[in-house]
Amino acid sequence: MSSTAYQLHGAVAVITLDNPPVNGLGYDLRRHIVAGVSDAQSDDRVQAVILIGSDRAFSGGADIREFGSPKSTAEPRLDTVIRAIEASVKPVIAAIGGVCMGGGLELALGCHFRVAVGGAQIALPEVKLGLLPGAGGTQRLPRLIGVEAALEMIVSGTPSPSEKLKGTALFDAFIEGGLLEGALAYAARVIAEKPALKRVRDINIALPDQQAFFRQARDRIAATAQNFPAPLKCVEAVAAAVEQAFEEGLKTERKLFLELMAGPESRALRHAFFAERACAKIAGLPEETATRKIGRVAVIGAGAMGGGIAMNFLDAGIPVTLLEMRQEALDHGVNSIRKNYQNALSKGKLAQEKMDACMALLAATLDYQALKDADLAIEAVAEDIAVKESVFRKLDEVIKPGAILATSTSAPDLDRLAGCTKRPQDVIGMRFLAPANATKVLEVVRGAATAGEVLATVMQLAKKLRKTAVLSGLCKGFIGQRMFDQYLRAANTLVEDGASPQQVNLALENWGMAKGPFHLVDHGQRAREAETPGRAISDAEIVERCIYALVNEAARLLDEGIAQRASDIDMVFLIGYGFPRHRGGPLLYADETGLAKVLQAIAGFAVEPAPLLVRLAAEGRTFN
Repeated sequence: MSSTAYQLHGAVAVITLDNPPVNGLGYDLRRHIVAGVSDAQSDDRVQAVILIGSDRAFSGGADIREFGSPKSTAEPRLDTVIRAIEASVKPVIAAIGGVCMGGGLELALGCHFRVAVGGAQIALPEVKLGLLPGAGGTQRLPRLIGVEAALEMIVSGTPSPSEKLKGTALFDAFIEGGLLEGALAYAARVIAEKPALKRVRDINIALPDQQAFFRQARDRIAATAQNFPAPLKCVEAVAAAVEQAFEEGLKTERKLFLELMAGPESRALRHAFFAERACAKIAGLPEETATRKIGRVAVIGAGAMGGGIAMNFLDAGIPVTLLEMRQEALDHGVNSIRKNYQNALSKGKLAQEKMDACMALLAATLDYQALKDADLAIEAVAEDIAVKESVFRKLDEVIKPGAILATSTSAPDLDRLAGCTKRPQDVIGMRFLAPANATKVLEVVRGAATAGEVLATVMQLAKKLRKTAVLSGLCKGFIGQRMFDQYLRAANTLVEDGASPQQVNLALENWGMAKGPFHLVDHGQRAREAETPGRAISDAEIVERCIYALVNEAARLLDEGIAQRASDIDMVFLIGYGFPRHRGGPLLYADETGLAKVLQAIAGFAVEPAPLLVRLAAEGRTFN
């Protein structure tokens, strides 16, 4: 099956990119673009060529499904495709609508002319994967929109709406109405007027006092780049566009791209990119599994957790009914939600209209009957199994058939709670990390009887809440808390051996953790200062003992089937516990370090290694 459609519209050959969902520039698509351009060259009827995608996307860049496979680097590579377009003796016009990012934008930059509709999203986001554009983006974009604007786009990776770039040389015309019709009209004009073919590579760059500009850019970007080399490499690549001839600049760009590709930081970011997408895939659950509509939510318990959970749904525009047993507790919960919104409002993070809309979606009640029309009810009461059982019995009585009943507990009581109902297939765990309205990970816990469509519904709902959902089996603490308990235990043992809590915190924060372990727990859980001083402990030992405690427990979770895959565990800690993103998660970090070395260190700490870790190390294998 072809990845393009080739059609003649009079004297214009239209090559339509057809590789859903976002026209990723995979091997077949690249090959067919080159073939289409070649066919147009040899057809005397053709006087102009249009490259166009779908309404959704011109092209989103590289085809992520081919990452790491031979196809990703097979000829024609993207730079080869672009050279073929540039060499065309007939004008090639990129017609841009929807997403035009990464390699997709680089492809458009290689065309002689570019037309676009308003609202198209333009970006070079490679820096977010620890890379830089590798098919001429750093060399061509500065020639069209100016060095300063191009550098900002490349270093930030942030999409810009096409209309923001109106007036630059990036676009030759904006289309009103249908993109194809407008592009055909523009092509007719080009055929009639016969303008010189514009190759971006031939444009000269003028930048007064370029040395001062790039010196300031390096200083500014170095202050925020922290552990990531890509932003500064982007500066070097753009500087090459100014300081070197075009072909030399391309070689510099390619050299820097390959250096980043081989680096651990990019491997970590690419791992996180794919891990986040893998989380949504559940073994044994078909992608076409039906889901249930969630139009109204009930939250039982108006404490800090319940209030935070409610805010997730309010933010997503879903009405919430909050239930408590006492009016005082209910009022306090509603006031806490209002206060959270007011704090965001005062910091400029929330508009008054949004706050008013969210609060208008919130209802409060002391009566379970008010919950009868909810599509999803989430229990967020105190960690008392008798109280939770009572809640589930009442929910089972009043909530309509087909509604989902969820618990936010971290205890392994899901099946016991499901047994309190006549609908165990509708019961599921939804473990929000505190603060529930701010953290981005949601552990979805499947019980013995949880129906597939209930699981699919909650996984889909997480996306609407802007959370990454990770499936967990039943155990105390599930994935995140169970691992964190071992992390904290290692930290406490270090204090008993002679380190101070402050040293433990600082060593791990310097290593990259967002906060040290004793900054993440209540004062009552903090380690004691030892009564007698112990031995001197290095920061390196602190890091090893704490991080490898995470690795060891993660290996047990995998072996027990609590977690589906190693990358799911990495996502929980990257998103939920402040694990440094440039290290890719506990298990990727262990893979990069070498499992034999990790195992040797764990044995030296007089800790029993997880059987899976022992097996993988012996076989020379990795977690991921």
